[in-house]
Amino acid sequence: MADDAIFRIAGLGKAFGPNAVLRGVSLELRAGEVTVLMGANGAGKSTLVKVMSGVHHADGGSMQLGGNPFAPATPAEAMGAGVVTVHQNIDDGVVGALDVATNLVLDQLNAAGQGIFFNPRSIRRRAREIADRMGLELDLSAEVADLSLADRQMVAIARAMAHRPRVMILDEPTSSLSSNEAERLFTLIEHLRAQGVAILYISHRMSDIRRVADRIVSLRDGRIVGRFEDRPLDYEGAVNAMLGRSLGPRNITSKAATQPVFAAEGLQLVSGALPFSFELGAGEVVAVVGLVGVGKTRMAETLFGIHAPVDGQMRLDGRPYAPANPAVAIRDGVFLVAKDRAKTGIVPDFNIYQNMSLPFLRRFSQFGVARRRAERAAARRQIADLNVVCRSERDEPATLSGGNQQKVAVARWLSQPSRMLILDEPFQGVDIAARHDIAAKLRESAADRATLLFLTELDEALETVDRMLVMSEHTIVGEYLNREGDIDRLLADVAGGGRSAA
Repeated sequence: MADDAIFRIAGLGKAFGPNAVLRGVSLELRAGEVTVLMGANGAGKSTLVKVMSGVHHADGGSMQLGGNPFAPATPAEAMGAGVVTVHQNIDDGVVGALDVATNLVLDQLNAAGQGIFFNPRSIRRRAREIADRMGLELDLSAEVADLSLADRQMVAIARAMAHRPRVMILDEPTSSLSSNEAERLFTLIEHLRAQGVAILYISHRMSDIRRVADRIVSLRDGRIVGRFEDRPLDYEGAVNAMLGRSLGPRNITSKAATQPVFAAEGLQLVSGALPFSFELGAGEVVAVVGLVGVGKTRMAETLFGIHAPVDGQMRLDGRPYAPANPAVAIRDGVFLVAKDRAKTGIVPDFNIYQNMSLPFLRRFSQFGVARRRAERAAARRQIADLNVVCRSERDEPATLSGGNQQKVAVARWLSQPSRMLILDEPFQGVDIAARHDIAAKLRESAADRATLLFLTELDEALETVDRMLVMSEHTIVGEYLNREGDIDRLLADVAGGGRSAA
């Protein structure tokens, strides 16, 4: 099988200052195979991908593509050679200010020999061909910045697929996709595999890994620590290798609410949707589960004052609650960890402690003067509580892995007491260990508030919450206690076959 290797890496090293991120990585990607790369946040996965795709230059070691030396100076050079990447940060793969059509053909427009003329009709024709091949049902004239996170991800994937690659690198490609969109991606992967494309697939989702993996490689602390290709694949062994320890199952003992905190009565999120009612109590952790696009983010943003409901009443601690904007929600003790970390969760120009204290500057100031020492002390506590991997609270977010950036986004809203904490896809882009860290902290700190998570992955809910509300078509269609519900019935509700609104 070694003769089938299209891409070879030998002894690859990369350091940022004193921090060695890759330590002698050796890896082969074979024609027509999907190699799944697993690694905890901070293991070096993103750095490895960026070296392979020409974003970073290696400090040592070598790469070969098709038996020839490969050391791309730029991402364009890597793509020109046939090494195409869909990065975890979707905004790295699309240009928000341009429309969908231009994004899909952007790399061809930039290619040598394309001339200087811009032909809108030709662009739309070529873009339509790419969209049809992907099954992409979007308005080609829509500006990408106005699309949902899932739609931006589909555009980034379609743009990458248009290159007809020799090597395709997919970094957490299904993190924001609906089940139908993910299935289209898997169909395309099968097509690429049949064409002899070598695929490096980075994911923490066991459902994805079981669906696509020919082999699994585990990365820890910048080193390859396990290779798994004997059938059946040893998924548990791969996870243990990437973590350096065994991660036992979480056994949730459901807690009953100690007192009512939040209630919604006859809540209607959008025109035409069925109204629904629900209550949340102090001490319990509740998830709203459902497919991408069923209204989960709309509900989260409505509770946080970004949108006003069409109809219905909300009450917080027995008093009417109708926040005109997020500032009012925060004043009332309702916090939101937003879904799109890159756009709304992290301020890249602020360091870690500034990101954590940003919504609470008044609490960290005296007579209009910021108390930096208090800010830093609060940040250090959260860094320790959530096991954020960093050098200090003064680090810039760009120096952190995606999972550790997500921990910072969560830690910001855990740093101050709240009455209701809302988290929209808090485990998106984080590894299994980080997910356990965040879930444990949410449950540990839940006693004096209501905690509401919005989740697409049912496994994440089962590992974290006391109770689940199922959403479909912008309404609640079912309710289940964790570990006591009928899973088949729950899955039917999630798929849209549920009962009338609760």
